[in-house]
Amino acid sequence: MDTRNLFIARRRARGAIKLETVAIVAIVAALAVAAYFLIIRRVIEQRQLEAGGLPPVAGAVAGNTNKAVAPANLQELDVNQLLDEASKALKDQRYLAPAGDNAFEFYLRVLAKQPNNPVATSALRETFPYAASDAEQAINSRNFDEAQREIDLLAKADPANFTLTILRSKLDAQRKLADQQQQQAQDQQKAAQLAAQKAATEKAAADKQAELQQQQLAAEQAKAKQQQVAEQHAAAESHGAQPASQAAAANTRTSEAVLVKAEQARYPTSALRAGLSGWVQVAFTITKDGRTKGVHVIDAQPRHVFDRAAMEAIDRYRFKPAMRDGNPVESESQQKVVFSTGR
Repeated sequence: MDTRNLFIARRRARGAIKLETVAIVAIVAALAVAAYFLIIRRVIEQRQLEAGGLPPVAGAVAGNTNKAVAPANLQELDVNQLLDEASKALKDQRYLAPAGDNAFEFYLRVLAKQPNNPVATSALRETFPYAASDAEQAINSRNFDEAQREIDLLAKADPANFTLTILRSKLDAQRKLADQQQQQAQDQQKAAQLAAQKAATEKAAADKQAELQQQQLAAEQAKAKQQQVAEQHAAAESHGAQPASQAAAANTRTSEAVLVKAEQARYPTSALRAGLSGWVQVAFTITKDGRTKGVHVIDAQPRHVFDRAAMEAIDRYRFKPAMRDGNPVESESQQKVVFSTGR
């Protein structure tokens, strides 16, 4: 047998074996890499979620707080891309908001494409309490529309979760409380407006009453003056016609008291509110210095309603005292004080 040919055949066989071995190793390595990205990576993410952690985000930098931007072609993303977007949202704690760019919506889209995806299912279950806390914060902030949207999103993930019942009850209670507070504010504003209108009405009535009293007082003074002149004429006629100079001298030395300062009677608040009107006839003494004393009621209608107000007003009256032979003397007088609402 030719040994040389045998040696060459053996070398060729060993070379073929080496090539086959390299090819097999390359294939195994490629399968391992593919298995990592397609299977092992997802399993690791699932285990991290079950342990309370967050899935890793490819290319994420520790401490990066920049908010991720939602992809424009969201409808065209495949399952792996949606899972990557969901992981980014979890990293930024965007569980339910903003709308269209949050972890729950990404995971729900994954389940729409692949209903039994273990990563999305586990992530929704594990992050549900954190997302529910966000919805509760929206309720406490009285952002009711946003809270309702987040609760509806939670319901798509786990419709039977009892937390939804609690959140819905809190949302309903906060809405009712907000409505009650708004109604109370409106009632208080309306009450303030009514009080202001009532005060304005009472002031207008009091002003009108004061004007009427001033007019009545002026009329009574004019009447008293006319009566005084008439009495003087009558006295002159009874004693015979006196020279004009004597009559003038008598008038300067003898005269009745004359009112020089009147005070408006204060309308009793209870009577004004009740719309009561009336009058009080008051008798009093005018002192030598023109003040009043001994003020007392001799008649009133209705009785005991306007008495005090009328007497207090007369107490503040000031007169030019009556004169006898050129000297001031005390005199008696009466005054009728009228109270009217003008209605």
